[in-house]
Amino acid sequence: MDLNPKVLVKFGAAVAAIASVVGCGSGGGASKSFMAGMPSSSATSTPAASSNPGTTTTSQSSSPASATPASSLPTGTVIANIQNQSGWQTCGGCGNVGGTGQGPDYHLTQGISSPSLSGSSADFYVNGGPAYTGGYYFIEQPTLPNPVTNLQYDFDLYIPAQYVDAPQAIEFEAQQTVNGNTYNYAWQADYASNSWRVFNYTSKNWEPSGLPLQRFAPNTWHHITAVFHAAGTQAVHDSLTVDGQTTTVNIAHQATQTGTGLEFTNGFQVDLNSTSTPYHVYVDNMKLTFAD
Repeated sequence: MDLNPKVLVKFGAAVAAIASVVGCGSGGGASKSFMAGMPSSSATSTPAASSNPGTTTTSQSSSPASATPASSLPTGTVIANIQNQSGWQTCGGCGNVGGTGQGPDYHLTQGISSPSLSGSSADFYVNGGPAYTGGYYFIEQPTLPNPVTNLQYDFDLYIPAQYVDAPQAIEFEAQQTVNGNTYNYAWQADYASNSWRVFNYTSKNWEPSGLPLQRFAPNTWHHITAVFHAAGTQAVHDSLTVDGQTTTVNIAHQATQTGTGLEFTNGFQVDLNSTSTPYHVYVDNMKLTFAD
């Protein structure tokens, strides 16, 4: 059975994560099909049992050479309030080794009024499960005919005080497949090493960015902005901004030849630590800005 390249991402990320005692990460890997002939389990939405009226809960299925830096402020198409979009999907154990196996008990609740900046945030949470497993959500965006010349991923993040040190890692990514190549743009806030890492889609490994992670203060909204672009057949991580502090990294990876059709996605993942400590993180004002 031929593997979808996104399964390989899951496998490589998980192996690297376990080797360095970090959470199994997506590192990319948004797809409607993680393995040839095996469609992923789409997320389903049901009314949440919540004190926040109008919330929606989404649960995972129980079934199985550097390029020239881009501008720090891309112009073009804007997709805003992605945390409120319908169509978020998950894939059971896709955050685990090989994209299979028992995953954690993880969920997405939309329409949270507090904590929120916009009045409608999303709660990504994991209730427990096997150590180092990850709860991964992704959403399909309209496809693009050309590689992005500029891509910016923004969101606000809030961690309640009781969960401030619970994550093993928090990950987010955007991914584009076009012209037979997959361009993966992924960041991992790795609590195990207190560092930010980027994903190498070709070698299937998380790699150091040289940027230390200052763990997010509790009960506070933190704004994160990541800038990327494609340069020929390279996927470039340009910079990361956390709470107004920008670091230029200019890390380029060769795009991976996949031979698949057009796709453009973004994702978010919460990873369990060695003791499978449950936790919640809230995301608001999630936005993609891009030009192709």
